[in-house]
Amino acid sequence: MPSRRDAKSATPAATTRDAQSWVEPGTPAYRRVAMALFLAGFATFSLIYCVQPLLPAFSDDFAVSPTQSSLALSLTTGFLAFSILLAGAASEAFGRRRLMFVSMCAASVLNIADAFIPNWHVLLVARALEGFVLGGVPAVAMAYLAEEIHPRGLGLAMGLYVSGTAFGGMAGRVGVGLLTEFSSWEVALGVLGGLDLLAAIGFFILLPPSRNFTTKPGFQLAYHIDAWAKHLRHPALPFLFVIGALSMGCFVTVYNYAGFRLVADPYNLGQGAISLIFMVYLFGIAASSIAGGLADKHGRGPVMAVGILVALAGVALTLLGSIYGVIAGIIVLTSGFFMAHSVASGWVGRMAKQSKGHASSLYLLSYYLGSSVMGSIGGWFWTHGGWSAVAGFAGALLVMALLISGHLWRYARRVETRAV
Repeated sequence: MPSRRDAKSATPAATTRDAQSWVEPGTPAYRRVAMALFLAGFATFSLIYCVQPLLPAFSDDFAVSPTQSSLALSLTTGFLAFSILLAGAASEAFGRRRLMFVSMCAASVLNIADAFIPNWHVLLVARALEGFVLGGVPAVAMAYLAEEIHPRGLGLAMGLYVSGTAFGGMAGRVGVGLLTEFSSWEVALGVLGGLDLLAAIGFFILLPPSRNFTTKPGFQLAYHIDAWAKHLRHPALPFLFVIGALSMGCFVTVYNYAGFRLVADPYNLGQGAISLIFMVYLFGIAASSIAGGLADKHGRGPVMAVGILVALAGVALTLLGSIYGVIAGIIVLTSGFFMAHSVASGWVGRMAKQSKGHASSLYLLSYYLGSSVMGSIGGWFWTHGGWSAVAGFAGALLVMALLISGHLWRYARRVETRAV
């Protein structure tokens, strides 16, 4: 059952629309949408993050510093951040389903091409292009769910989509790491690109065409600028955008430099062993689905705040010297991060009363800029202060996110009070 808060926040239009236009929870169409978006999340995030366990290998093979090697990921997420704005606007003209499919296919082909690039700078160009073409998936996926899924099932559907992103992030990291251990990183990237091409085909077959969205032919620049500006003037949406940037910046920073820490003394782990640590993403998969359901029942403010607190506890645990403490910290951080991200991404779709694709694109612009900028800045902390400096930087980002989440929680309560 939806919470009173969510019922009160539903728009009058949503309550009067024909129920036949929604994809209802528990129906075959709902399951097809959930599976299709799971595949989209899997393909997108496996392609983005497959290079993360390879950063120490890139540093050795191409004779670059840890901060420079992180560009293989930071350029991808940076170009992804800006392309999301364009993709959100483009989907208004070309349609949600078609754009997501083309983006997944193009990125998969580029990942296969990465396997044949022997030059560091050319590889960085290819990774930047991969991020750019992937922009057609994340913002559009969030908008599709917000438009098509009945409000009482949106939290769970968004949680399942985020679960797909978590599974893709895990599979990309673990699979590529293990294949690199037994063959080479070139073979690993090529195999992953082929698998994600198959995922794109499955996505297109499963996803139903939009029911509640009509394309708007042509590119109307004034319309898009006005839509983005309205969301930026919203009293709460910009705070969600900042939370996305801060939480993702913390998460990527920890994952980027954990590998460098674990290959060195006193751990001396190999590539395969390090990649297996990314299996902790399974906890993120479970946490995002659970958080989505809890947000539907109890409201998004408290669940998001709890997620950030859990992530902060995880960062603190990574300061322990024991390998078991480090792994426990990464597990707790991963669970808390995906709780917060699942709730925040679903909340964007509920707060935005119109032009949901534009709202989603602004959230993900902030989210991936946080990943790109803060993930690379974390390299400075690693180089100059070791892991304690990295953990301090990551923790500070989460403290700021927690303070902002408190403001959003109070805002939601005021809105509920006025609606009564």
